[in-house]
Amino acid sequence: MEGPQIRFDHFLEQFPQIELPMTFSDDTARTMSKEIPPIPPRVIEQYILPLEPGMADELTEFVACLRLPDADEYVGLVYWRADLAQYHYTLVTINLKTQELIDRMVIAGTSYDGEEVTQSHSVLTEALMIYQVSGQSPGGTFDYKASNSTARRFQIAESGKIIEM
Repeated sequence: MEGPQIRFDHFLEQFPQIELPMTFSDDTARTMSKEIPPIPPRVIEQYILPLEPGMADELTEFVACLRLPDADEYVGLVYWRADLAQYHYTLVTINLKTQELIDRMVIAGTSYDGEEVTQSHSVLTEALMIYQVSGQSPGGTFDYKASNSTARRFQIAESGKIIEM
């Protein structure tokens, strides 16, 4: 698709500012997609696809989940990507002056590689801390066991970098 460039602030307007803390789990995107309009295809093409590793096809969906509270140096956005057999919530931080990616992290989601289901859930707090719990289960079903899970903590620094604590 060719056409005029979409302004960066128009891209940012796709992401609602939602009160934190926010939990990202299986149901979050379904709930949000009922309230948030779909991201226009040209916005996805110009701004989101360059942030994404791997290809997207006509079956790939994106939902704008939230925009973090304003920071001096960067803007933080969370979006949901769904592909065949996987979906992920991705947090990106983008330099406000240069509009270049500072950092990117999948903070939650589910994927199935044909042998194992991996699920991650997270909470993003008012202090910009990310508490993430992940677990794997063999086969096509998810049977949670604490012994198969890991918990990690991250914080978004003033620079926009996502740092493991």
